[in-house]
Amino acid sequence: MGSELHAPDTSAPRAAADHSRFVQRIRRRYAAELPLLPPGLPDTATITALVGQLQDGGRALPSALRVARQLVVERLAVLDVEQAAPLGDITLAMTVLAEATLEIALAAARAEADDRFGAPRDAQGRVIDFWIIGMGKLGARELNVSSDIDLIYVYEDDGQTDGPQPVSAHEYFTQVAKRLYALIGDTTDDGFVFRVDLALRPNGNSGPPVVSMGMLEEYFQVQGREWERFAWLKSRVVAPRAAVTSGRALPLRALVSHFVYRRYLDYGIFEGLRQLHRKIREEAQRRAAGRPERANDVKLSRGGIREIEFIVQLLLVVRGGQFPEIRTRSTLKSLHKLAGRGLMKPETAVKLDAAYVFLRQVEHRIQFLDDQQTHLLPTNDADLDWIARSLGLCDDADARVSQACGLLDRLCEIRELVANEFDALLHDSQGGGARGACKNCGPGPQAIDSELLLERLPPGLAARIKPWREHPRVLALREESKLRLGRLVQRTGVCVDDGDCTEAAALRFIDWLEPLLRRDSYLALLAERPEVLRRLLRLLGLARWPMQYLMRHPGVIDELSDERLLHERFNAAEYIAGLDDRHRAWQRAGEDNEDALLDTLRHAHHAEVFRTLVRDVEGLITVEQVADDLSALADATLDCTLRWAWPRLRQHHRPAPTFAVIAYGKLGGKELGYGSDLDVVFLYDDADEPDADRAQEVYGHFVRKLITWLTLRTAAGELFDIDTALRPNGNSGLLVTSINSFERYQVGRGGNTAWTWEHQALTRARFCAGSPVLAARFDAVRRQVLATPRDAAELRREVLEMREKVRAARPVKAGRYDVKHSAGGMMDAEFAVQYLVLAHGQRHPALLDNAGNIALLQRAEAAGLLSGGVGQAAADAYRELRRAQHAARLDERPTQVEPDQLARERDAILVLWQAVFG
Repeated sequence: MGSELHAPDTSAPRAAADHSRFVQRIRRRYAAELPLLPPGLPDTATITALVGQLQDGGRALPSALRVARQLVVERLAVLDVEQAAPLGDITLAMTVLAEATLEIALAAARAEADDRFGAPRDAQGRVIDFWIIGMGKLGARELNVSSDIDLIYVYEDDGQTDGPQPVSAHEYFTQVAKRLYALIGDTTDDGFVFRVDLALRPNGNSGPPVVSMGMLEEYFQVQGREWERFAWLKSRVVAPRAAVTSGRALPLRALVSHFVYRRYLDYGIFEGLRQLHRKIREEAQRRAAGRPERANDVKLSRGGIREIEFIVQLLLVVRGGQFPEIRTRSTLKSLHKLAGRGLMKPETAVKLDAAYVFLRQVEHRIQFLDDQQTHLLPTNDADLDWIARSLGLCDDADARVSQACGLLDRLCEIRELVANEFDALLHDSQGGGARGACKNCGPGPQAIDSELLLERLPPGLAARIKPWREHPRVLALREESKLRLGRLVQRTGVCVDDGDCTEAAALRFIDWLEPLLRRDSYLALLAERPEVLRRLLRLLGLARWPMQYLMRHPGVIDELSDERLLHERFNAAEYIAGLDDRHRAWQRAGEDNEDALLDTLRHAHHAEVFRTLVRDVEGLITVEQVADDLSALADATLDCTLRWAWPRLRQHHRPAPTFAVIAYGKLGGKELGYGSDLDVVFLYDDADEPDADRAQEVYGHFVRKLITWLTLRTAAGELFDIDTALRPNGNSGLLVTSINSFERYQVGRGGNTAWTWEHQALTRARFCAGSPVLAARFDAVRRQVLATPRDAAELRREVLEMREKVRAARPVKAGRYDVKHSAGGMMDAEFAVQYLVLAHGQRHPALLDNAGNIALLQRAEAAGLLSGGVGQAAADAYRELRRAQHAARLDERPTQVEPDQLARERDAILVLWQAVFG
């Protein structure tokens, strides 16, 4: 990681800006014009006004633009060097300079073209818009003080001009582009405004200087290369400003987003960036060959600015498709968004932030010296000392006794830190020397269909892999993918040989991998993240059921890359806040369609279930904690779903619904398991709605939409199975009920009343999502119903009849004990608790709380309703039976066991049954 980065001494005397030869030249040549720029940091208004004043003073537009640029950069040198202005102020001012001058130049270029050709119009007669797209640091608002600007010119649509001698829109905008270059990029007696680079346009220097949006879309679909996705990551329309404020350029933004980001975890991009980086390093090494001074390139050398940018861009492209909240063009903002999302250690983000700021400030000092687009440290001692002093590294006395006040040492320290982080992220997984590559693999990685690969594997694994050589999916793979797959299998074999995982785990991994053989993204993830493979193999060795979950939702393996996985519990507030943040990010991106939101909910829910599953099989949380976390997760997901779905209901008649989801069964008792159905009832209250029928109709439509959102299987999988059979009148009743109707039904007013078994179900019911106002109303109804006096004998008869119906529906194999359904099983304990609540709740209010079966058994004993020790023994037995059931399901074993295996627990429940029912 490198040592800690120490902040410069800001109290040391700062260097003067006039050491810069560029500053000296500007002050000599433009002494009369310098006062035209108002004090302080230049902004759009002051720069635009400055150009106007220079024109009013007799300068032609090209000259005015260039002189304005010189004056602004001189001002920034003073602010940066003498006043320690923040890096963000300097780069933003340079960006504003580019935007303001491009805006002025574009208006002039279009006016000239209009005079010559007429205005370009589309088939509907609208004037066609033209967009200057800023790439790289201009797009990210991070422009350096002597930067070129990477531009791409895109026009809105095809058409032709309306002048007397019409030309095509393409010809028109080609002339506009030429004039723009003359106004901005040509070097004259007054210098240039910006060096303009159009090499990032489609087809590079061999492509046309301007393209229509249709041409750009076709290029992205047919020819767009992986490295171009990194380039377009920072793109934005920088002029004309009206195209941005009016929203007219939004279709372009959507087009670019779909090219840059994929709706899956895009680990396949690693190799593309790895190859690009190799080319850049090789070019830097070639330039430095025989010229050691060129090794000190703060941008392109090892550990330079470019590597920090690559780290950020790679993580954004890999994850930004699913997590739009991390999307941003700014390098520094990206670092902290990535840390906040858990994709980078916070301390790493802080160190890379400090490194980036320092390297960019050194870059600015280098460029201030002569206004040259260079990133090489000067070799002149005086210049090096000035750079060091300007950064507050030392005072003049230090400079005489140190080598540039430790500037070179500081640079080495920072570049080593950056290089280590970069190599850790982008390790070359192609060879045996890479981090995480398998050891004992002989001469190197082998393709999956290699005979040599089979010879290296443990016998059981080799036998399982051998048929793959003729597998149609394997035969269809590219050679690169075959090699990647072979590397994964090799690493798995080494894991078995080293005793880090069992052969059973390895075979489960192969079973999981087989359906994914043509899903390169998962193979790439495991190839790029060896630690994820190790954690996955360990998980598969602990229980059988995780493989089933991973087969349904393979994308969740990415969660294994987060080191926080094993050290936290589910946090509902953070989960909801994260989802709402993602929702807002979809809205900002213009991609908040219903499909995206449905997939967002599913991805988030599956990831959290998987995190709980990992903690569970690792033995880090108890069965009760698993149930608590899964129940809280369901509550939170329901909360987000109903809040997101309501505004999308065409009939919605108020900003927020007065609506509640009532949980019954396992969710109601906070005993939810993996894959459990949600037993729910939907209530609403629109007492202030004059038309009661309309309220019923609106909420009926809403519930149907809600159920669709919760149950629909999308490309991201399913969310929940919903059971609404416990609503008033069951499957023949309305899907949603008013709170007043629900109360009348439950308390028995009128001819339509609830059955005793429905009151049994109500003992485990609770409000879980929706309007807090309805939460209080429901809880009052529930407590009123449960506290109603009842005939004990009649209640006992009805509860026993219902228990027999359930028992008959769940027969147990002769000579076996089912932990849930046999006599002395969990179901007996649950029915006993329900009877105790309904029979004694009026006299013992503590039983009315939805506190769970274990707590209610303890409370019943404390209230004297059970003999001493009976309730506690039954509670302990119930807990153990839940644990046994849970362990069996995790390992896909039957829950029917030998009768003596859980005899003590069975007997404790039978004693409880006898005590309650006789």
